[in-house]
Amino acid sequence: MNSVDLTPFYRSTIGFDRMVSLIDNVMKSEASVAQYPQYDIEVIEDNHYKITLAVAGFSKDEIDINVDQGVLTISGNKAANDNAKYLHNSIVCKSFKRRFTLAEYVDVTNADLCDGILTISLVREIPEAMKPRSVLINQTSKRLSHDKGSKAKPKPSGSKAA
Repeated sequence: MNSVDLTPFYRSTIGFDRMVSLIDNVMKSEASVAQYPQYDIEVIEDNHYKITLAVAGFSKDEIDINVDQGVLTISGNKAANDNAKYLHNSIVCKSFKRRFTLAEYVDVTNADLCDGILTISLVREIPEAMKPRSVLINQTSKRLSHDKGSKAKPKPSGSKAA
């Protein structure tokens, strides 16, 4: 895999260092990632996603799903069956670890294992404070007086208006 030099991004952007580091790490790790198990990432609708992994032969007790500091890690540890005598063995049931970096505000909402397919549901819930909003323009009827010649004198306290 060809490497891409991201140094110009570091030199010409401010505040994007986390994103550039993320891109750099993903590009480096993709080259070394095993292709097992196969998976799909699907957009269900705006802000709803689904990751589907083919984990035939694994039970729910042999699969671990964790989210830590924005990284979803799915690992499977298959116990070896020393009693099995195979004439032919091509069903892959080896241990694995898959990592997915999640964007801000993306949370795992559900995980389901059925017929050898692990489905993980995710949703991005942007806090109200982060959503775009309209700002109303207030019109005031009060105007400041900027007359140079007349200066209003403050009324002494305790005086009555006539």
